Amino acid sequence: MTALLLSIHVLAAILTIGPIAVAASMFPPAARAAHQSPDAPAKTAVVRVLHRITRVYAVVGILVPVFGLATGASLGVLGDAWLIVSMILTAAAAVVLIALILPAQGHTLTVLEPAVTPEAVRPVEEAPDRIGRRLAMHTGVFNVLWAVVVVLMIYRPGSTTGVGQ
Repeated sequence: MTALLLSIHVLAAILTIGPIAVAASMFPPAARAAHQSPDAPAKTAVVRVLHRITRVYAVVGILVPVFGLATGASLGVLGDAWLIVSMILTAAAAVVLIALILPAQGHTLTVLEPAVTPEAVRPVEEAPDRIGRRLAMHTGVFNVLWAVVVVLMIYRPGSTTGVGQ
């Protein structure tokens, strides 16, 4: 059963976190290109699709910690420091995604698509370059957090697998 849980956990991580990392990383340059070409609706459509990918995979990505906790419980390692640190970093990555990346992407879309955004909901115009740089930074933090989690999952300090010893 542990092998099945671990397999699902790893597959969920690859199939959900990977697309989030890629789509979120592609979003700032695509938004910049769309802002520079307001008469090119295809560029805005790309930004909209990247936001949708990030948003949908973020919801499905809940499978990663769910199966991770189940796997950790099955292995009896829920109290190990490397797993606790991984859970904290995973929670931090989730906060960055939910509280910073997704809202900034949504804000960017409302700036890019003023015709479909009601006047009462439109945000105060902020320099697109500034939004893009901040969003790129938040995305980089998200990606680094996940990279550290992956290293911890493989290295597993104190592991009896021989990896990292």
